[in-house]
Amino acid sequence: MASEVATFCPLCVSRCGATATVDDGRLLALEPLPGHPTGQAVCVKGKAAPEIVAHPDRLLHPLRRTAPRGAADPGWERIGWDDALATVAARLTAIAAESGPEAVVFGTASPSTSAMSDAADWLTRLRRAFGSPNVVSYMELCGWGRHLATTYTWGEPVPGGYLPDLENAGCILYWGYNPSVSRLAHATATTAALRRGAKLVVVDPRRAGLASKADHWLRVRPGTDAALALAITRELIENGWYDTEFVERWTNASWRVRADTGELLAPGAPPPDGVATRRVWDLITESCARFTPEATERITGVPAARITAVARLLWEARPVAFYTWSGLEQHSNATQTVRAIGQLYALTGCLDVPGGNVLFTPAPANPVDGRQLLSHEQRAKAIGARERPLGPARFEYVTGEDFYRAALDGVPYRARALVNFGANLVLAHGDSARGRDALGALDFFVHTDLFMTPTAEQADIVLPATSAWEAEALRIGFETSQAAQSTVQLRRRLVAPRGEARPDLRIIFDLAVALGLGEHFFGGDIEAAWRHQLAPTGLGLEQLRASPEGIRLPLKTVHRKYEQRGFRTPSGVVELYSEALLREGYPPLPAYDEPSLSPVSRPDLAARYPLVLTCAKSLFFCETQHRAVSSLRKSAPDPQLELHPETAAARGIAAGDWVRLETPRGSIRARAKFNVNLDPGVVCGQHGWWQPAAGLGRPGYPVTGEGSANLNLVLGQGPSDPVSGSSPLRASLCEVAREAGPQG
Repeated sequence: MASEVATFCPLCVSRCGATATVDDGRLLALEPLPGHPTGQAVCVKGKAAPEIVAHPDRLLHPLRRTAPRGAADPGWERIGWDDALATVAARLTAIAAESGPEAVVFGTASPSTSAMSDAADWLTRLRRAFGSPNVVSYMELCGWGRHLATTYTWGEPVPGGYLPDLENAGCILYWGYNPSVSRLAHATATTAALRRGAKLVVVDPRRAGLASKADHWLRVRPGTDAALALAITRELIENGWYDTEFVERWTNASWRVRADTGELLAPGAPPPDGVATRRVWDLITESCARFTPEATERITGVPAARITAVARLLWEARPVAFYTWSGLEQHSNATQTVRAIGQLYALTGCLDVPGGNVLFTPAPANPVDGRQLLSHEQRAKAIGARERPLGPARFEYVTGEDFYRAALDGVPYRARALVNFGANLVLAHGDSARGRDALGALDFFVHTDLFMTPTAEQADIVLPATSAWEAEALRIGFETSQAAQSTVQLRRRLVAPRGEARPDLRIIFDLAVALGLGEHFFGGDIEAAWRHQLAPTGLGLEQLRASPEGIRLPLKTVHRKYEQRGFRTPSGVVELYSEALLREGYPPLPAYDEPSLSPVSRPDLAARYPLVLTCAKSLFFCETQHRAVSSLRKSAPDPQLELHPETAAARGIAAGDWVRLETPRGSIRARAKFNVNLDPGVVCGQHGWWQPAAGLGRPGYPVTGEGSANLNLVLGQGPSDPVSGSSPLRASLCEVAREAGPQG
């Protein structure tokens, strides 16, 4: 007899509360969980959970390569777990002894778009206990702009940690973010906010998702967002639409800058004799002055009148809550763009106030990421720290570009091994061919996954992971509201693991024991580890198992925390002017740089490639995953390229035609999809196409070569953002032509 079990779906950052229907050891359905703070809806990907669990292509046993990398057939040999773990431990230990533990790089699928959120902190603990400062996990593509770059303004992640208080917002600003695809809990909360009268502004080259309900949709040319932010800031300043008290007391706008060195003087400190100084505020005003609405319209394509109207709305409809994501992070000017938006938001004075961006009070828990286990000396060895001292490497993250360079060129030293959990690096980063070469150059590579991917095919050992619904998992806080952040939930195992698959967390603990690091992992006892993690909450595993829907702690949001402790910046205030950036040779104030690959910056290329190429997430897939799932692939059977009908007509392209998308790096194929809301000079592609759907007879696509549909094959990792190394995947140049031969 079928039963219903409360659970949550960890396939993306929304982590929606869900109700699972289970019968005779089979998962039948996943539906919303009313009453759960993220349980208002479940997306199509979550509803496909039963197909993911039962899919015939699942990896079920540990495998060992018997043929050299590059061979047409890897010669996979089934092995036991003991053999696999012993082999991995022996190889990693030997490489660390010869070249230092930093020569072993760890990798993980993004916790925002995969179930690795169940185990990410524990993988970080394993890496640090091993002694490696290097993890490759797309931080420069999916996290830099929300979390790390913003620390140079706020000292804390805004909006990555200070999330929009949608229940109380007067105006919501989504910039390069489509929650209907990326975070359903935000989409449902936004819809509720609009019903009660909140205003909505969406900045996106595409009129996607909630943009159709927006009071203002700003169709910005890809990569010119910083110019738009500076123009809106100019309008706020010109019209006096800013929180004077917050700006003067809680930012460094009133501080003075030495004209000779650019250094800041502390408030009240006299300048050295003969040294001229200027207020930061005057420098901000000057830096924004050239971004008049009319001039910015010529740069961005956003009508001048709309720029002024949005500035007025942001002021008059406060409090403003905002969010940004990878629409801003995959650009050659990513850091300055998010700095410009941070400056704009500071002027509203809405941080940590009801209806603004708020740091909701988290459930108390013991940290388990093991920060104390990695020495300062090892942390300083992070790959990329020398070239980009303020970039991801400062926080132990390695960019794809820097990892490939270390593996292939030995800079700054040779990356010899990779321990990877689910990250499909070959498809997810630009320059896919170089990525595959980099994996092939490693001495040893172990990969854990649900399916055999183009990245996994390069490994020496492949370990089978369970799906999320075949494993228990502990979640302390669901982030999106105070009710969500107060919720602690232990997700039950709904069905038995298939084959010999093990949960990612179990594999991490087993590998820690095999490496002789069991003392840092409670001797391999996951329940003991969870009890340690939960201790400050006062909750026990038995309580949580008895309440599968989760337990909500009586926590309340404390607002304006900066009034008690200041900001977490070196100065204690919001650093609109950043001396940290200045010291490394970067502009200390937010600035606009034209995208590195645009019709303006590269007119030599634009003559041959006249269209601006951007890309966007699909509603039906989590990045490079799930195209083998029939119910999802049925809704999106082929790779698509969106273009304006006028653009298509000029090239003799009909809707549904197969087309060749060509960039200076090569060409791939996709089906034309018309979108009348796109600028005629912009086209939008999709990354992640490789997997066949045998159940539907839908083909797979080669990663490289003729017939490829892999967008990142024809996009490069550079010229990248100078601070972060973010790749220009969402603003490039291309041409499109109807594919020769029969269509169909």
